[in-house]
Amino acid sequence: MFTLNDIPMFLVNFFVILPIVTLVHEAGHVLVARLFGGKVKFCIGTGPTLFHIGPLEIKRKYFMEGWCQYEELKYNKTWAHISIYLSGSLFNLIVILIINFLITSNTIPVTLFFYQFTYFSIYFIFFSLMPFRNDDGRPSDGMAVFDVLRYGKSVDPID
Repeated sequence: MFTLNDIPMFLVNFFVILPIVTLVHEAGHVLVARLFGGKVKFCIGTGPTLFHIGPLEIKRKYFMEGWCQYEELKYNKTWAHISIYLSGSLFNLIVILIINFLITSNTIPVTLFFYQFTYFSIYFIFFSLMPFRNDDGRPSDGMAVFDVLRYGKSVDPID
């Protein structure tokens, strides 16, 4: 049951954990796109821009979502695009495995923070791989992979 005692953790989840999970996810897309020689721009949040840090743009509603846009791949092959689209979820999975390893090796404690981080990472993996288009017509990662396989094209930006 949700009580007033749960509000602080809810705020931590919403304003700290979820944006970090989003950043990990987008970092996966960015790293793999750069490995294939792409020019990359990525964003955390929606709404007006708060500030830029290199290719990263932080929006006012930084806790809402993220996206990555790449262009001019040196290795412009179907498998490269698929790898880029799947890399966000792969990075989320890698971080989950690292956290679980560190907990089982008693390097970090079992805390609600890490539990929630893992929970939101799994949530992110599930919904990013589900093939759908959002209200703006932007594809999920799963839909982008489907588009590449079906039409042989990349779809930008990726979520």
